[in-house]
Amino acid sequence: MSLTVLMNAGPWLSVPPPGYGGIENIIATLVPELRRLGVRVVLASVDSSTLPVDEKISVFPDGQFDALQRPYNQVCGIAQAHLGGVVRALHTRDDIDLVHDHVEAVGLATLAAMGPDAPPVLHTLHWDLAKHPALYGNLEGGDRVRVNGVSASQLARAPRALRDHSVGHVHLSTPLAIDADRRPRPDKSDYLIILGRINPGKGQDVGARLAQRVGVPLVLAGPVGPYHRPEDLAAAGDEARQNPDVRFFYDEVAPHVDGDLVRWVGTVAGQERDDLLAGARASLFPLRWEEPGGTAVVESLALGTPVVATARGCLPELIEHGRTGLLTTDEEELADLVLAANALDADECRREAATRFTPAVMARRYVGLYEQVRRGATARRLQPA
Repeated sequence: MSLTVLMNAGPWLSVPPPGYGGIENIIATLVPELRRLGVRVVLASVDSSTLPVDEKISVFPDGQFDALQRPYNQVCGIAQAHLGGVVRALHTRDDIDLVHDHVEAVGLATLAAMGPDAPPVLHTLHWDLAKHPALYGNLEGGDRVRVNGVSASQLARAPRALRDHSVGHVHLSTPLAIDADRRPRPDKSDYLIILGRINPGKGQDVGARLAQRVGVPLVLAGPVGPYHRPEDLAAAGDEARQNPDVRFFYDEVAPHVDGDLVRWVGTVAGQERDDLLAGARASLFPLRWEEPGGTAVVESLALGTPVVATARGCLPELIEHGRTGLLTTDEEELADLVLAANALDADECRREAATRFTPAVMARRYVGLYEQVRRGATARRLQPA
């Protein structure tokens, strides 16, 4: 395949990220499979990114994520500076066939404003689409700029202008799904896990109260704001409470964290994260928001751990109730489902992941969308005035 894609990862974290980093992990999963399919990849990221690619564009030496904790007027130029580097590259070279953009809001706005002679763009929507109504409600990208969602439910809630630019959705994948059905059955322990950034939408406070009520141990694994370890948060002192996720943790979650029945272990990565997830009775997702993509859901299935969750967002698309997980619309029913999760088969979860959520499946789907976007942009360009 003769295709060169500029993969715009943004300036916030390296690719792959050192720990938690949802979008950067997805890009690190997608790119190797694209290159196996013959796609040439130019990565626009920070210079510390180590993902093997054909070429790299960077404005910043390292990830700028920590700057997001500063006031807006001090950091509002970071994403724009990164996009400036991307635009300069697109103006000075003619080998980029398509831009695959992953930078929230400013990526879409900047690339759509480049005009009809710029390369086609596929902008992947990884987040809550209610966040930017003025941008998404008035998008005018023509046939050159298209978007895709990470679930059907995410796009169903999108503003009309955004849906008009959509070419469909691509479910997220995980390298853990490769040959997941051929690995030995994992040994299970009697604990639950909530994997992900701690914030109100993820519902860790609901999970902590549930664990205390039913007497099943719960492990909370993920950062609180910019703090990846309990000792880092403790050392930050009262100033850390300026971050809304930190306030949520202290006010709603920490009172239930007793170090025994409920533990917060901070960010875990690599084999430690996989072992912790594989050993759990179930992954718990007591969601308060419409989850758009569900990376942790597909990772859980790949490691043979069924999912117990509120049926919000993409969860009904990813989980088959009674086979790979248990879903409910009633938060109070979660306790009963947790106790019933032992009856679910880990092998069924792993077979589902190996069939639906491998990087190869995601890459083939994206290559199809690349060609669709390019054909649409070319057809529009060839139309007579």
